[in-house]
Amino acid sequence: MEWPTPLIEGTLLKRYKRFFADIELADGTVVVAHCPNTGSMRGCAVAGSPVYISPSNNPKRKLAYTWEAVQRDGAWVGVHTGRANGIVAEAIEQGRIPELLPYDTMRPEVKYADNSRIDLLLTHNETLTYVEVKNTTLAADGLASFPDSVTTRGQKHMQALAQMVAEGHRAAVVFLVHRDDCERFTPADSIDPDYGVVLRKAFEAGVMVLPYQATVTQKEVVVNRLLPIDW
Repeated sequence: MEWPTPLIEGTLLKRYKRFFADIELADGTVVVAHCPNTGSMRGCAVAGSPVYISPSNNPKRKLAYTWEAVQRDGAWVGVHTGRANGIVAEAIEQGRIPELLPYDTMRPEVKYADNSRIDLLLTHNETLTYVEVKNTTLAADGLASFPDSVTTRGQKHMQALAQMVAEGHRAAVVFLVHRDDCERFTPADSIDPDYGVVLRKAFEAGVMVLPYQATVTQKEVVVNRLLPIDW
């Protein structure tokens, strides 16, 4: 995915009230950027970190900038959770996630299960593939993990995917590891052990678990490889 507008470099001063971040630009100007990440952002919201922000051309927006990425431990990390679905959809279109091929159509945000919405629904002849996307930013010592906070909603998603498999469909969860400094992936059991249990049960039920790593640059985000899983 190429960025729709050129990114601007800055330095994170602080993140606050979940949706706001103070960013200092190269000329010393301080701007308030929208933080499009409702999670804890554990390890990513560290004051003094280099960041990328994108400008908005919409005069009706309250905030003229959006926080897109942060540099941590030498790697750029994509923190804009709203971009994850589009990045994964593009990767599928480009054949970068072969486990989900072939497909004929792809539809986003389709209702299924118990009034939930699946991120991507792929069809191929009579086969349906339900794809949930999880933006993954947490990492330590080369090990990516999810989630970065307790997520009962995430547990519900895994149970719904397992239900789709039980009904004869295909299902997958793509953990978009939005940084390229990791070698493996694992459920974050120390943060949300219940999610780890549900994820493992979904995997045993036939849900594909696909942690795909992406490289973030000032020009684009590219999905590049599938990481091994430490169960």
